[in-house]
Amino acid sequence: MQLFAKKRLNHDRIVLHERQDFAEMAKAGQIAARILDDLCDQVEPGVKTIDLDNFIRGKIKEYQVESATIGYRGYKHASCISVNHVVCHGIPNTKKLVSGDILNIDVTIIKNGWYGDSSRMYVAGKPSIKALRLIGVTYDALMIGLDTIKPGNTFGDLGWAILQHAQSHRMTVVRDFCGHGIGKVFHAEPNVLHFGRPGTGPVFEEGMFFTVEPMINLGLSGTRLLRDGWTAVTQDRSLSAQFEHTIGVTSDGIEIFTLSPQNKFYPTNFQRRRKSS
Repeated sequence: MQLFAKKRLNHDRIVLHERQDFAEMAKAGQIAARILDDLCDQVEPGVKTIDLDNFIRGKIKEYQVESATIGYRGYKHASCISVNHVVCHGIPNTKKLVSGDILNIDVTIIKNGWYGDSSRMYVAGKPSIKALRLIGVTYDALMIGLDTIKPGNTFGDLGWAILQHAQSHRMTVVRDFCGHGIGKVFHAEPNVLHFGRPGTGPVFEEGMFFTVEPMINLGLSGTRLLRDGWTAVTQDRSLSAQFEHTIGVTSDGIEIFTLSPQNKFYPTNFQRRRKSS
């Protein structure tokens, strides 16, 4: 789940976690990833997004964890499901998916006080060529961004890598929302911008936990918030896509807490040239 982007990162408030905390975050992240894996066979034309949310509720109960989103600021659902031109925070409803719909499903759970947060793209039926291209660019933008994270590099390096990749494919990066610090709290410093300039912003340090969750649009980068106070859509109604991992910074790189146990992070009915999940 995303935060509204803020221009300033407060380095003094970024928590540096201990080595034993990595194992706890991995436990939480793996359950979130398992739930998203379980959803793969549920997304198809004719299914209602509220039914997908109810499925997630059942899995949360089965895995004996808590939903982080039910009751969060009055939110009533166990997921955010964002279809086609919805950028993020789409509210599950009774509208049926149709063939060609693309959707991001975002799930956050709590296990033993630790938060596991991840989202990925799904496809109902057969996607259009432009939708498939958008999904591929967005996935690669995330993975390219993750490759920049290691002690000594900066958050600006991360944002720059994502921005350059999107722009090289004539797509845009949403600037109104960002990733966030996480751990024993849902949202914390730092605010992780998916755009930036090399060498700027706080320096990555071992023990930082945060999400990286770029939102990429086929059209313009602008968004608008609907009257429900949650749903953000593209201003020009162009398609939008997003992938999200929760990571911890290690001594020489990162640990991804939300890797897919079944290698299904990317929509499983399409081949990817990268095997990372």
